[in-house]
Amino acid sequence: MILRTLPLFAGALLLSACASQPKPLQGGYVETLTPHTAVLGEHSGAMVRWGGRIVQVEPHTDATCFEMIATRLSAGGRPYWASDDTNGRFIACRAGFYDPAVFEVNREVTFTGRIAGYDSRRIGEYDYRFPRIDADVVYLWPVRERVDVITRPAPWPWWGYW
Repeated sequence: MILRTLPLFAGALLLSACASQPKPLQGGYVETLTPHTAVLGEHSGAMVRWGGRIVQVEPHTDATCFEMIATRLSAGGRPYWASDDTNGRFIACRAGFYDPAVFEVNREVTFTGRIAGYDSRRIGEYDYRFPRIDADVVYLWPVRERVDVITRPAPWPWWGYW
């Protein structure tokens, strides 16, 4: 009986490893708190894991700040790629220099850290209140490669044309 369940257990363990988050993104965070809901109240000090697409990178003398469009995260912690289902905007700052040539506009990044306060900035003519996090982790995801899926093979010369 044990020999029959051992392969099932090993398979389940391997599948769960594939769906886990990268080690730096693991931990206990307030999953229900999004940048959109954080703006509606005062949530300074809450531990969060937020991610999305880069709007702007601002290197300063002692830190780099990222202005982000927040999207929901997958089970692995990666932002959804082509999602128009945004959760507002936020600013994440981390000590050190992060090169804007690497952290380009629309790259996917996930941050973990505490909400340190709120900044008011203008987006066009609109005054927007950004939650600002002091990031412990800045996780830049690899660029997603575009893959063309062919649903049926092209007509080969020996198949003829219909």
